[in-house]
Parts: sequence; structure tokens; C-alpha cells
Amino acid sequence: MNFSWLKQMMPRGLYGRAALILVLPVVTIQLVVSVVFIQRHFERVTRQMTQSMVHEIDLLDRAARTAPDFATARARLADLDSILGFTVRYPAPESLANARGDQRSFSDLTGIVVISTLRTALKNVRYIDLNDADDQVTVVLETARGALALSFPRDRVSASNPHQLLVLMLFVSILMTLVAYLFLRNQLRPIRRLAAAAEAFGKGRNVSYRVSGANEVRSAGSAFLDMRNRIERQIEQRTLMLSGVSHDLRTPLTRLRLGLSMLPEGPEITAMERDVDEMNRLVDAFLDFAREGATQGDPELCEICPFVRAVVEDGARAGQNVTMRPCEGQGEATFRPDALRRALENLIGNAVRYGEHCVVSVVISQKGWRIVVEDDGPGIAPERRDEALRPFTRLDPARNQDRGQGVGLGLSIAIDILRSHGGTLKLGESADMGGLRIEMILPR
Repeated sequence: MNFSWLKQMMPRGLYGRAALILVLPVVTIQLVVSVVFIQRHFERVTRQMTQSMVHEIDLLDRAARTAPDFATARARLADLDSILGFTVRYPAPESLANARGDQRSFSDLTGIVVISTLRTALKNVRYIDLNDADDQVTVVLETARGALALSFPRDRVSASNPHQLLVLMLFVSILMTLVAYLFLRNQLRPIRRLAAAAEAFGKGRNVSYRVSGANEVRSAGSAFLDMRNRIERQIEQRTLMLSGVSHDLRTPLTRLRLGLSMLPEGPEITAMERDVDEMNRLVDAFLDFAREGATQGDPELCEICPFVRAVVEDGARAGQNVTMRPCEGQGEATFRPDALRRALENLIGNAVRYGEHCVVSVVISQKGWRIVVEDDGPGIAPERRDEALRPFTRLDPARNQDRGQGVGLGLSIAIDILRSHGGTLKLGESADMGGLRIEMILPR
């Protein structure tokens, strides 16, 4: 049996699911109590009270039927009326004598039991009216001398104020639900704080978090703090290692360049100088990769479209053939401008290196925003796109190398920056330009 529709109807948030777990048993208990207690208890009480009234009605009926004449019957009924508390009309008014069909309101559930009990016990019942404005029950009986109308208070055959139990149940349920909600909110607050701290750390922000809550939440919070500390130490060690190695390599490279400059010019010296330049680019790439691996600076709230437009204009002034489409929507986002600028500059640089023209566009939605970079180059085959995102990967067969060679860190630095903001990088094929399409996807 497929229960996928039930999963779609379930709340997504923890508050909603906890409230459902809390409210569902309360509602179930109310339904069970209403059906079992109210239906059985009140119906049984109503039937017993009505059975008692049957004996009194039968007594009045016999007094009328056994009287030798009409005057004697009325006298007997008057005496019994004062004792039993009935209102007797004999003969009954024409409106009651000719009435047919029992009367009760639609919501009068106990009235069903009253009518059923009276008609079962009294064979000469002509008409029963439970719909009186004065809360009276009127029973019309057939006699040899005409119709006999008997009226008595409704509370003599039905339990009085049965709605009080429902009101009490509802009030207590609301009160207990409120108390449970307050308790549940205190229990869920540490979980929400833990989720906020984890989400902020995933976006590159280190917010303060203190372990609190139940034992299970405390265990999860302690594990998160240990994990965050290990990741921070790992990032710091990687940064120090790459920075140290790159710094140490600069000294021998400088000596090599100085030595080569003092030698007479020749093909071999020129080739060695190109090798030194390539090593310098590798060292710079190491430093860039190490610097972007660490979380630097605090995020700022910035307008997205003006930020991207400024980066594109700077690239165009630097001689890059890059343009920008009009923005689809407006909005602000929180990010580290320097880091995101470097990621976008790397993608634009790759696009103009391997293609003739680059187009940048921004799409803003309620859930997040995307910066799309497209070019008209050869693109990257779908089966090699995951490989292209790895550090130091150079896809020589897939990309045009005539425009200058890189060291395979442009996409890696970009995706590292996006991951530090809680986003990701997606590679595809540009439908408009035929080359590579790169989407920088970031959440709100």
C-alpha cells in the first residue's frame, strides 16, 4: 500500500510534527470519551429516567381510562397532577389532538432515546413534542374519551446540562495543550539553536553555541562542537602548511631567476625562465587556494545585482570580453564580498580564456539566488564535469589551451568559496552560447 500521500500531508518542521504528536492523542481521547462515555452513559441515564416517567404517565392514563365519567376522570387527573407535577389537559387542545409526527431538534441526541423509550413502553402514544421553547416535554395519549395531553419538564427524562462535560473537556484539553506547548518549546529551543549554529558554520560563520537541553541534545551539541573544532584545526593546518611551503619555495625561485638573468641569453635559458614563471604561478595558486580555504572576514548584507555588475564592469575594463544580462528580480544576501568576488573573477577568467565571449546573469528567487556564467568555448563533457571540480585538475583535451594554461585551481577555489557560504557550483551546457554554463547557487 502506497502511503506517499500521507507523507506529503505531514508537517515538515519539527514544531509542526511535535504539535501533531501532541494534539493527535488529545483529540483521539476526546473522541473516545465522547463516544463511549457520552453516548453510553447519557443514553443509559436518559433511558432510566424516561422509564421512571413512564410509570407516572401510565398512572395518569389509567386514572383517565378507569373513571366512570368524564368529570370523575378530570378530578382524578387534577389530584394526581398536583402530586406528580404534571400539566394535564383533558381533553387535549385541537392542535395537539390532531398533531402527527414527533418533534425534536436535530441536535437533540438524547431526544431519540426519550421518544423511543416512551413509544416502546406506552402503546397508545399519539404524539411527542420535545421541541418546546419552555423546555417542556408534551406527550399526547389516545383514550376512549379523547386525547390526553401531559406536559412535564425536560430535565425529568434527560440528564441536565450534558454540554458541561464537553466544555470541561475542551477547556482542560486546551489548558493541557498550552502547558505541553510551553514545555515542548523549551525542549526544542536547544535543537533550533544547534541547527542554527550548524547552518551558520556551513555558510562560513562561526556563531556562539552553548550546549544545553536534554541529554540527547547535549550529546549532539558536544559532537557538533568537537567536529567544528576539528574542521577549524584542519583548515588552519592546511593553510599554514600551504603558506609555509609556498613561502619557502619563493626564496630558491628568486635565486634561480637571479642566476638565470646573469647568464647569457639563449634558447635553454629562455626555456628555464618559462619554467621558473610556471613555478611562480603554481606558488601563487597554492597561496590563493590556502587563503580561500580559511574563513576570512565577516559576511555582509549586500545588494546582489550591483555587486555582480561591479565585478563584470571591472573585468570589462581589464580587457575581458564579458557582458551582463538584466537581473531577474531584486534582493539582498549575506556573503563575504571579497571571497565571492574572487570566485566570480575566477569563473569569468576561465570563460574568456577558453572562449571568445562571456555572459553573466543573475536569477533571484524566494529560496535563493544564482549567478550564471556562460561562454562560447568548447565546454566540458558531462562525464568529466565532476573531475573538473577537483583541485589541480587540467582537462587538456576538453578545453582550449591556446589562450594560456592554468594550474587547475580556478573551479576548486570557486566551489570552496561557495561551500563556505552554504552554496554549491553546478556545471552544464549553455543552451544560448553552446559552451560551458556554470551556476553559482547560494541559499537565502
